[in-house]
Amino acid sequence: MPADAALLAALPGLAFQAVLILCRLGAAVMLLPGIGEAEIPATMRIALALGLVLALLPILSPALPPMPEDVAGLGAMIVIEILIGLWIGLLARFLALALAQAGQVVALLIGLASPLQGDMVLGASATALARLFSLATAALVLATGLYEIPLRALVESYSVLPAGAGLPLGEAAESIARKAADSLALAMQLAAPFVLAAIFLNAGLGLVARLAPQAQVFVVAAPLQILGGFLLLMLLLPQMMELWSRGMTHGFLSLPGG
Repeated sequence: MPADAALLAALPGLAFQAVLILCRLGAAVMLLPGIGEAEIPATMRIALALGLVLALLPILSPALPPMPEDVAGLGAMIVIEILIGLWIGLLARFLALALAQAGQVVALLIGLASPLQGDMVLGASATALARLFSLATAALVLATGLYEIPLRALVESYSVLPAGAGLPLGEAAESIARKAADSLALAMQLAAPFVLAAIFLNAGLGLVARLAPQAQVFVVAAPLQILGGFLLLMLLLPQMMELWSRGMTHGFLSLPGG
């Protein structure tokens, strides 16, 4: 049975290629927005990574290198593939943090600095609004299909970062710093109306406090500040989501392989 013998002979090579793809895709899936959220059980993320490996193995196998002869070469190749996956996943994760960062800034500006709600990503100092925006990010990425862009970038990354070719450390460090800056810039753009409103509000309250020092102006204005902040958020939320969607799409398309 020559066909069965040929299949058995090819199994070690196929297994090596599957593991090589799993290292890059699995590492990225653990960090990608939407499908790599901390709230999703790790078993589901692992199952998704295995499903992607099965689907992509016939497509990517011709471009994959043969299995190295020595253990050191095999280990180095696996480590590099894991680092590439973590790199791409981390770039996408930085972009996804923009909405939650904007929620944190907005919450602090409208007077919600005290009611804190722990978050798996932002930490124990996250506000309730930041937590809400963090969950909204995952829901919007899945609902709008934005998760397809980083997944496609992962597949296309094999053309710009071939397996076994090494990781450009300088480019990786520069791109991480650039994506972190882009995420912060997008967050501040989303929160800019609230920053402007807070400046005018606090300037007005300070003026009133100077004119009537016996009045507890800031205490009286605190409920109005929260109410006005929520009203402003309701008015600006559609525009914020549109700006966020454009920023995320542009950022995902600039990923390695995008």
